[in-house]
Amino acid sequence: MERVDAQDRVLGVVSRRDAVREGWLHRVGVVVCRDRQGRFLVHRRAEHLSRFPGHYELGVGGAAGVGESYEQAAARELSEELGVRATACLRFKFLNRGGLSPHWLAVCDAVLPEIVAPDPEEVAWHRWLTESELRRALQQWTFTPDSQAVFDRYLACRTAPDSAPERCS
Repeated sequence: MERVDAQDRVLGVVSRRDAVREGWLHRVGVVVCRDRQGRFLVHRRAEHLSRFPGHYELGVGGAAGVGESYEQAAARELSEELGVRATACLRFKFLNRGGLSPHWLAVCDAVLPEIVAPDPEEVAWHRWLTESELRRALQQWTFTPDSQAVFDRYLACRTAPDSAPERCS
């Protein structure tokens, strides 16, 4: 993965392990998945995963590889985790200091078919939730540290007069 600075400029190539251990900034791309009715896909991470096992999550995603754009990383993770190919449209990015280590988090979105084929090694459970159901779930279930921030910023971006990425960061 690429280590980046506070302006998201590449400083060099490092291992994910070193980036997390040292607290170095790196890039992560996630997709907020919606269906044609506007519901959000929420999933629970598999219990054996090293990071946030069994936690619920709004975004599907992961670290960007060397030379990979945020959108490419998000689309790759969507295919790997949910078995779906879709275009991931960048909505905004922000410097996320929550979670295991600080990172630039780019939030994309995609409209998916209602039926997805999650990889059981990654996803233990999934369901489509309405916005109000998701609001309740965020208060009641144990989500990954960035899920609330992603949801809040996603809603703010969606309702912004000009939803260009730079307006919503």
